[in-house]
Amino acid sequence: MADQARISNLDAIEAFRSALIVFIAKARQSLDQAQDAVKKTRGWLQTEQPQYWTAQIKARQKRLDQANAELMSARMSEFVESPTVQQMAVRKCRYALEEAQQKLERTKHWARDYDRSVDPLSRKLDGLRDYLDNDLARAVSFLTEILKILTAYSEAHAPSAAPMVEHNPQSATDSPP
Repeated sequence: MADQARISNLDAIEAFRSALIVFIAKARQSLDQAQDAVKKTRGWLQTEQPQYWTAQIKARQKRLDQANAELMSARMSEFVESPTVQQMAVRKCRYALEEAQQKLERTKHWARDYDRSVDPLSRKLDGLRDYLDNDLARAVSFLTEILKILTAYSEAHAPSAAPMVEHNPQSATDSPP
């Protein structure tokens, strides 16, 4: 084993350490965005969407009632021979009401199952956050210490004017006189 290390490039270690720090910062930012998206989606499913579709059901029911009233008055009127336009309007309003009711049911279903579906995946993000906060932060510390040690070593063992043989005690004892 050699008594001296040959340190040729500390810049590569520093570049790697810097790239690792940038990676950790970007990964944390992405994790924050993903966890925010999970929370926003939960709120959207549990509060916003049920309110929206409930209001849509009321509005569409009102339009259907109005279309039914227009159909009824068209059937009773002497001036309208065939109330097909009013019948089509009633069918269209009925379809729109059914669509809103189905979407409200789907929203309730997804709101009930959201935590069961998303929590296992969300826990994996927590594991990644622990890895970033603990393991990679420790790696940055190790690289910083390595840089300090190698810099101190290279400064202490800077090449002198004397030949390398004088710094190697084993080679001095092994060499013939």
